[in-house]
Amino acid sequence: MSEDAPVNTSAVLWPDPDSAMRMVRSMQTKLHRWAAGDPGRRFGDLFNLVDDPAFLVHAWERVSTNKGARTAGIDRATAAQVEAWIGVEAFLEHVRDALKSGEFRPVEVRQVMIPKGTSGKFRKLGIPTIADRVVQASLKLVLEPIFEADFKPCSYGFRPNRRAHDAIAEIHYFTANPRNYQWVLECDIRACFDEISHTALMDRLRVRVKDKRICALVKAFLKSGVFTELGNKEETLTGTPQGGILSPLLANIALSALDDHFDRQWQQQMKTGGQRAKRRRHGQGNWRLVRYCDDFVLVVSGERRHAEALREEVAAVLAPLGLRLAPEKTAVVHIDEGFTFLGFDIRRMRKRGTTKYCVYTKPSKKAIQSVKDKVKTKTYRSTRHMDPDELILSLNRSLAGWANYFRHGVSKATFSAVDSFAWERLMRWIRAKYAGKTELSMKELRRRFCDQGWRFAHNGVVFIGASSVAVTRYRFRGSTIPTPWTPKPAAANS
Repeated sequence: MSEDAPVNTSAVLWPDPDSAMRMVRSMQTKLHRWAAGDPGRRFGDLFNLVDDPAFLVHAWERVSTNKGARTAGIDRATAAQVEAWIGVEAFLEHVRDALKSGEFRPVEVRQVMIPKGTSGKFRKLGIPTIADRVVQASLKLVLEPIFEADFKPCSYGFRPNRRAHDAIAEIHYFTANPRNYQWVLECDIRACFDEISHTALMDRLRVRVKDKRICALVKAFLKSGVFTELGNKEETLTGTPQGGILSPLLANIALSALDDHFDRQWQQQMKTGGQRAKRRRHGQGNWRLVRYCDDFVLVVSGERRHAEALREEVAAVLAPLGLRLAPEKTAVVHIDEGFTFLGFDIRRMRKRGTTKYCVYTKPSKKAIQSVKDKVKTKTYRSTRHMDPDELILSLNRSLAGWANYFRHGVSKATFSAVDSFAWERLMRWIRAKYAGKTELSMKELRRRFCDQGWRFAHNGVVFIGASSVAVTRYRFRGSTIPTPWTPKPAAANS
């Protein structure tokens, strides 16, 4: 097939969701194979996939089943309202006609400010309309398998089949024995999503995409503007709004410049043990980048000065993208001091009862405080109208969800401490709720609201908390993580 030949699917108009998913997956597999097989290929006819019925139906499924489907853009329409008022097929027909005729224009995103934890700071979130979300989702379905062929193994954020735990596992792999990369450059990009240069981003997009309609559509989303909470319209001269389905992919496309730079160094100068040993003999350092979207670190084998020198190198790579490091949050630390990354505290310490030192990953103090604050909110006086079983169920869900993320760390003692805190809050809540003329005694509390022992239970619902989640080790998967479009080994050998 020639580079400029059309890439079409054999979709029947408005297939059912399952058929649409199969058609999309088949086409994505081809796109990924073509991109991986020819790193210099530029795709010239992709727009017909964005408005393809199968891609639009699958995009709708992703948008309408997402928890954000209940949130409206500036048109105040939700996915449920679209289904009830217009009907899905009529809605998708309208979107498709607008795309095919060239009349589709993204509208401003609705900007909301959401709190950043308990810091008192706020993050800008841009909420597109349902129509814009569907088109963004379809665009992502087309572009992602192409760019996944180029993305490096050191990048983990917002990529299929990859998780934050993979990034943590790689850091642990390099900082632990026998590799012992002891210095860490923690990097923080100032307002990454707000400041990415549109020109630099589009230049990187055009490396793989020469379809002018695709490029124009991506640029239209970047330039769509925002409606603030005060009702003012603002232009978007830089950045890609957080909240858009396409934004994480676009951020990864831009930040892959960082991955490419350090991967090239690794492949050319540090890939083999002999190369790394030679550099050490000559007083040079070795380093490895680990990135999760705009959060990243460089783990360094050598001296502090090697890690410090990388700060300027990172800044030089980011500058053409319109990005800057935040000096107050960018620092060099020793692994014995420890640092926080993606909610985990990572630090080398002496193993209890031995002289051996190990690298430990534990839930950070901030993460622990965050879940405690959530427990406080749920057990505040304003929730005393609830039945105890309702509250216990709600606490179980929150604590288990939190613990599931941290179960791959050294977390058992932390889970027990969080459960003790939650138990005490729940005890006070129950005593306050059922306080009569005399305070509910602990003996009466145990008789009425606990099963055997001191576990709270009501109407068959038992408080199990974070400790119900088993702590397990997470294995470093290296560069072997398959994409959804990677052929299985059996298929490759057949």
